[in-house]
Parts: sequence; structure tokens; C-alpha cells
Amino acid sequence: MAITAGMVKELREMTGAGMMDCKKALSETNGDMDAAVEFLRKNGQAKAEKKAGRIAAEGIVKTVVKDDKVAAIVEVNSETDFVAKNDEFQGFVEAVVNQVVDSDAADMDAFMAEAWEADTTKTVKDALVEKIAVIGENLNIRRFEKVTAENGVVVPYIHGGGRIGVLVVADTDVVNDEIKAALKNVAMQVAAMSPKYVSRQEVAQDYLDHEKEILLAQAKKENPEKPDNIIEKMIIGRLNKELKEICLLDQVYVQDSDLTVAKYVDKVAKENGANVTVTKFVRFETGEGLEKKVDDFAAEVAAQAGM
Repeated sequence: MAITAGMVKELREMTGAGMMDCKKALSETNGDMDAAVEFLRKNGQAKAEKKAGRIAAEGIVKTVVKDDKVAAIVEVNSETDFVAKNDEFQGFVEAVVNQVVDSDAADMDAFMAEAWEADTTKTVKDALVEKIAVIGENLNIRRFEKVTAENGVVVPYIHGGGRIGVLVVADTDVVNDEIKAALKNVAMQVAAMSPKYVSRQEVAQDYLDHEKEILLAQAKKENPEKPDNIIEKMIIGRLNKELKEICLLDQVYVQDSDLTVAKYVDKVAKENGANVTVTKFVRFETGEGLEKKVDDFAAEVAAQAGM
């Protein structure tokens, strides 16, 4: 029986196995879909199907930088912290981030459909499915970002063995060890203080208007007797305080509270005869926004015992 691309696609969707594995299974079973599923299960290639619904909220973030100019950051999730520390998993994440830095994929779907650099007969999705079968946990390439420093440098920072990863991009006419060390300190600031923006210029007017509305309601409730002109000054003061918390360059520099991050960068730039401008940062924290599984061992044993 002739094996069509549609049959291969259907089997892949049913089992999560690789394209070539599905084609082989269909060939071995003369196109019988149920028999092909059984063939894949017997060969361990459909193991990922059973794991796909399990929560993967642990894992690690990794970064890579090429020639100081091009960098990538990825978050790959596992079900347990134990697997996240496993050499097999770490090696896979390393391969993923190296693929991202060479990739032109605009989104996750395009990336997953790319040929896997380590074995171009497979896609990235195929490689992920195979790794799920080997490791025995649900894994997920959750997100990635690639950045380029056209007129400067990219500096990475990894905190807590991969719990948080940061890339800082800066325009600079001098690239030396001192400038890189300063930008790494800025990346550490991003990891610790989790700003939302580089500077106030990035903050959308819609966001400012929304915050002003909230602050106005709070101020009027707390100070009903104060006139509107005083309330307006209070709002401006509170908004400025908030912006100093969410804008990286306005934040108090954690290693020297006498400086803001902007003043620290300017100080290092002057010491090195450079013009340095932080233009972008990317911060990934493992599992942020994901619901983590809470194990109830007693309930699990009771369920298995049919109680």
C-alpha cells in the first residue's frame, strides 16, 4: 500500500513520534494506522504521547553569544527540578539555544519545523519528542528570543544555575573588558530587580494614563479634603516613584545606592572614553506564569490502590 504524506501527518498527530519513525511504522504495517500506533509504542517512540498533558514548569534558561554581536536566550521546561539538573537535559537545552542563535525563525511554530542541526533528517519537534522518550518526562521548549547588537555588544548573565537568564544589548563605540563587566553588572540588576522597561521613553502613554487613573482614585480616597492641584502633585510624585522601580535606568543601582543604573553606566563610559547606551534587555525566569504541580503523595497512592 502506498504511504501518503497525509497518513504520516495523521500518525504524527496521534503519537507525537518523528516523521521518519511514522513513515517506517506505516511501511512496516502496510498502512494500517492502528497497527502503526502499536508498532511505535512497542518501539518506545510514542512515549511522549502519554506525557504531553503533564505539567512542565521546572527547567532552565540558557544563553549563547556569538562574536559579542548576536545572542539567543531560551527557556526549556521539564516536570521536575531533578531532570532540569540532568546532563542529558542540559545538553539538549544547550543544543536548542545554539540552534536558535543560527535560526531566522520568527515564532515557535517556525522554529519547531526547522531541520535539527544535529541530525537534519529530523525537525526540532522530532528531536524534542525523542528526548521526551529518553528522559521520561514531558519537556517543552517554551520560548526563545534572538537579539543583535548592530553598533555595540550583547552581554549575558545566568543566575541560579539557569533559574534566571538575562541578555543586555548596548550601543557602544568601545568594547573592552571594563565595558563588558559593567554591562554584566547591569544584567545582574535586571535579574535581581526585574524592570519592565529600559527607560521612561519606552513606557506607553496608555500605561501612564491607566496608572494615573488608579493613583487619582487612591489619592482622592485617602485625601478627600485636599484640592485638585495638590492631588495632581501627589499623583506626579507617586508616578515618578513607580517609574523609578519599573524602568531599568532609573532604578537605584544595587551595588552602589548613591547611583542610579544610568549614572553607573555613564560613570564607567567616561572612565573608558566611551559612549554607552543600554538599548534592550531580555529577562527569562524559569516557570514564571506557569502553574506548578503540587504533589499529594497520599492521594496518589490512594488513587493507584483504587481507594
